[in-house]
Amino acid sequence: MAGYTVEMWPAGLLLGLTLVAPVLAQSPPPPEPVTFPTEDGGLIQGDLYGKGRRGVILVHGGRFNKESWPEQARALEAAGFRVLAIDLRGYGQSKGPGSADIYTAPLHLDVLAAVTYLRTAGTPTIYGLGGSLGGGALASASAAAPGQIERLILLGSEAGGDAPKLTGRKLFLLCRNDLGPRDIPRLPRIRADFEKTPEPKEMIVLECSEHAQFMFTSSQGERTMKEILRFLTAP
Repeated sequence: MAGYTVEMWPAGLLLGLTLVAPVLAQSPPPPEPVTFPTEDGGLIQGDLYGKGRRGVILVHGGRFNKESWPEQARALEAAGFRVLAIDLRGYGQSKGPGSADIYTAPLHLDVLAAVTYLRTAGTPTIYGLGGSLGGGALASASAAAPGQIERLILLGSEAGGDAPKLTGRKLFLLCRNDLGPRDIPRLPRIRADFEKTPEPKEMIVLECSEHAQFMFTSSQGERTMKEILRFLTAP
């Protein structure tokens, strides 16, 4: 056959290709990048995973960003949730008033903007998971807009003055030996916030020392994710 070159490939190589092809086909698509405004003129960037009518907003801690959640986002997506991981103002390309100082910025408005985005996109039931700084932002959002977030998970986070105003089902999840600034244990303050929080609520203290999102890489990482999935999927 003029104009054609026939190449003979070893059988073993052909077998390898047939095994690799299905694996490549099963690779999940990357998250969809989304952008949405806040009520005070900010602009928030997010990564959107999955589909469904139940959504989970992932709110990172002070040392993290929206790219820190892929493993947890995929696990939640596999459980049937639509997942939105956001960058708080001052992180990545997210911006808004007060972003120069994340500890005084109105970060709860970023969370509420994510709630609005998901609802507008056809996801009426909203849950939230926040680590440390992000957990505080999540708690403040719940207190500012009662009923908008139906379940909250505060991962190594204090609720502070928002504790008595939290609505919906709440889970406080942390390591027993998590130490804050000046090596002060976080557990007593988080337990005090828990006591002030209305029912329904639960608190789980795991035998570890990692803080917030670092719990996923600790010896209790698997248990941490199991408790999150249990809480969010419970009827």
